[in-house]
Amino acid sequence: MSASDTDIIQGCLANDIRMQEALYQKYAARMYAVCLRYAGNAEGAQDILQEGFVKVFRNLSKFRADGSFEGWMRRIFVNTAIEHHRRRHPLADPFSEREEQIEEGSWNALDKLALEDLMKMIQSLPEGYRTVFNLYTVEGYSHQEIGEMLGIQEGTSKSQFARARKALLERIKGHV
Repeated sequence: MSASDTDIIQGCLANDIRMQEALYQKYAARMYAVCLRYAGNAEGAQDILQEGFVKVFRNLSKFRADGSFEGWMRRIFVNTAIEHHRRRHPLADPFSEREEQIEEGSWNALDKLALEDLMKMIQSLPEGYRTVFNLYTVEGYSHQEIGEMLGIQEGTSKSQFARARKALLERIKGHV
């Protein structure tokens, strides 16, 4: 029988190695998927995963159970992925491209794609597009929140999202 999140958290806070392992086993695959969406490759995702779990264990005492534990962890991993991006590109701003209006396309072709194919297409997006796309569509942040998180204008977030969608649509149409 698996332990509850409450038992796991209390065990981790008591430095119980079995509970630390239980936490990792329970959430590693889901958090790796989050990391992979932002990193774009397995090596980067592993780095973010490791760093994210270190932060989870260090900050476990700050979890207040206001929401779900998994949601709290997901936020740590998303923030870690953003920090990872900033460290790798300290001077480059992938979000600084000129804004432009992009015609919205149809997502009907999505029905024909396997999830794995779609994930590969998302991972192949330029890092700025991929980050905004994931924050908006997967994590559910608003463009204003994304702008604050990434230090960009809300309009830039919208533009990056529109470009990501356009690029994905082109890849989907080429795949179908």
